Amino acid sequence: MKTLPNNLVLRPRFVLKLNLSSSSILNEFEQVTSNSINCQRLDMHLYLKIKPKNIHFWSPQLHLEVENINKDNCKIYGVFGPNPSLWTFFMFIHFSVAIAFLVFAVWGYTNWSLNKSYFLQLTSVFFMAVIWVSLYIFGRIGKQKGKPQMKELYSFMQQTINNYSSQKNP
Repeated sequence: MKTLPNNLVLRPRFVLKLNLSSSSILNEFEQVTSNSINCQRLDMHLYLKIKPKNIHFWSPQLHLEVENINKDNCKIYGVFGPNPSLWTFFMFIHFSVAIAFLVFAVWGYTNWSLNKSYFLQLTSVFFMAVIWVSLYIFGRIGKQKGKPQMKELYSFMQQTINNYSSQKNP
């Protein structure tokens, strides 16, 4: 299956294969400090977030899952996304619009098959489609507003990994 390019999806993803142990990478991220980024660890997951003083509505976070390949190698799966509460609300609205679309479509089809007026239902179906497209555009605008902070999170991650690699292999 071919993956979508990152310019089409709302939550960009990446995979890094490293010649470092997973435990050493996780420990390095726990110890590193930054003026603008918080790092939290939960088992094999790392969450890189913008500190509250620099946060805005569309501020992203970077979720890293570190997978152990063998003793000296690991893979890092990264996903950029908005605050989980914002993402959940955004998806709730999407599903609500989809359900309303289906309800109005079925209601409209029923009225059409009974030879009754279905203008209200047809208008509502069109309106739900417009709302869905608007939500998609709204999400894309938010992604653009969060892009500088996405780059900041990604460069912080790369810098942390590179600093550890250079310390380990001088």
